[in-house]
Amino acid sequence: MDGFDLIPDSLILVIFNSLSDVKTLIRCRAVSKRFNSLVPQTESLILKVDCVISPESGESDSPLLFFFKSFFKSLHNLISLSPKLHAAHTRPTGSQNSPTQILRGFERIRTLEIELPSGDLKLDRNAVVRWRAEFGKTLKNCVIFGFRAIRTSPPTQIPEDLGDVDFAGGLKLRVVWTISALIAASARHYLLKEVVEENKELETLILRDREGEGTLVMDKEGLSELRAGAAQVSDYKEWAVHFSGIDGDINGGGRTTVPSVRMRMRHVPKLGLKGGAWVDGATLVVVRPTRIISKDDGPEDKAQFIEADVEEDVVGDGALALESFGRGEHGEAVQAVVKTRSYHLEMNSF
Repeated sequence: MDGFDLIPDSLILVIFNSLSDVKTLIRCRAVSKRFNSLVPQTESLILKVDCVISPESGESDSPLLFFFKSFFKSLHNLISLSPKLHAAHTRPTGSQNSPTQILRGFERIRTLEIELPSGDLKLDRNAVVRWRAEFGKTLKNCVIFGFRAIRTSPPTQIPEDLGDVDFAGGLKLRVVWTISALIAASARHYLLKEVVEENKELETLILRDREGEGTLVMDKEGLSELRAGAAQVSDYKEWAVHFSGIDGDINGGGRTTVPSVRMRMRHVPKLGLKGGAWVDGATLVVVRPTRIISKDDGPEDKAQFIEADVEEDVVGDGALALESFGRGEHGEAVQAVVKTRSYHLEMNSF
């Protein structure tokens, strides 16, 4: 017995939870029988997509799905160190390289962070767009911040009415930013459903990319909501197959449906920062699902719903924006933009 054997299992698990990186932990399983038995008990994991290394994905695959397939295939040989996982690999299955397959070597995941190598938005090279979305069964909220450029030289004199003119002229572009961000978020959410369903103890799930473009967040309540919704869909599928012969994925298309939403959009054509820099075309969009109004609700009820929505938007926009970007590199700009005049827009489900 050496000194390392005197370290209790609980302390080793603390170390493993601090490591978090899935590839590192998988390698640790080969160190000793003790490590092999303790690694699956790690509760905090980070799964990093290093690079796209396989061209075998079909042309119809979405970029996100292609990233996942490529990375998980590269990890397969490491995972086969576990006899259980090796046996699972030898079974013919179409999901050998899925996130679920990789994570089956861990028994009690509570916190999971997945990092992609790059973002999904392919917009104008001169535009920078960042988004953060929170999901349950469907979208709960999404905050989008975009701008044209950050300059160190002061701008020329700005006309008083430039804000309204610039907003109206660039509204189409900013709506495209918003739709693109919502599609990217819904595609990521769709890919995580199987992971959520299989890991029942999962309490926090974050999916982000290395470029810092977009972040998807699901808390304990949202994860429970998604599992409950998935069970209902599963029951419906069984009924549909039995009675009408319908089979396949009801939610086809590779992404979660975005519900009807209301948006508060703020825009500042030239925004000065404390350090002397200027942000061109700073735009902040806060997106929330539209409140569902029943046919039985009267005019007074509808008016109360609308009033409640407006109050929630005014009070909650600042909190959501600061939670999403207030502490990041663009925090100062976001804090300034959220205090400006907002424009209300609505969008149907898609």
